[in-house]
Amino acid sequence: MWAIVPVKRLAEAKQRLSALLSTEQRAALGLAMLEDVLAALSGVAALDGILLVSPDPRAHALGRRYGARILAEAENHGLNPAVQRAAALLQAEGVAQILVLHGDLPLVTEQEISRLIAAHRLTPALTPALTIAPDAQGRGTNAMICSPPDLVDFHYGPDSVRAHCAAAEQAGVVPTLPRAEGLGFDIDEVGDLLALTAHPATTCTRKWLSGQPLAAMQAACTQEKAGVS
Repeated sequence: MWAIVPVKRLAEAKQRLSALLSTEQRAALGLAMLEDVLAALSGVAALDGILLVSPDPRAHALGRRYGARILAEAENHGLNPAVQRAAALLQAEGVAQILVLHGDLPLVTEQEISRLIAAHRLTPALTPALTIAPDAQGRGTNAMICSPPDLVDFHYGPDSVRAHCAAAEQAGVVPTLPRAEGLGFDIDEVGDLLALTAHPATTCTRKWLSGQPLAAMQAACTQEKAGVS
């Protein structure tokens, strides 16, 4: 099994945080989260390799530090085409199973990933199977294991869990949907950053946040909840 980690150009990441964080801050946040994900993946014995697909040179450099193979994109063509391309490449090389894991999961752990893989492998060998780890709301697909890699087309975007489950049903597969705190926690809104500052984790992202202006984040979160633009 190989892991695929798709990462968009860092300067374009987390646009919903642009009222609070500068372009460089958002890029630094993206790198910190990516390092947390790569650190977790690098300790998973069940994985044969990590394929990082991204157009960003800084993401490439970080991936190489963790032993990842790099699939460089010339431009941001979108998440679904990027993952599709990576999955097709690995399948052509004989890889039978892929784990697609987003790069913005700052609380994910090696143990959670290992348990996700174990849950997937409860199915008989060589049987088509799909395992999805949803986000905290149960709507977004934060991690997904496909056997074989082309079992379903990728449908990342709004309500992707529903779309992936529908695609699995069309393929005659009943997906497994285990939940875990780290796999379910991603960063999209200011409130997510605040939640992470209150978490006892000692991850790269948590350390990066400790040097940021918490008061400004709290004010921005209050404005979000009040509907102030």
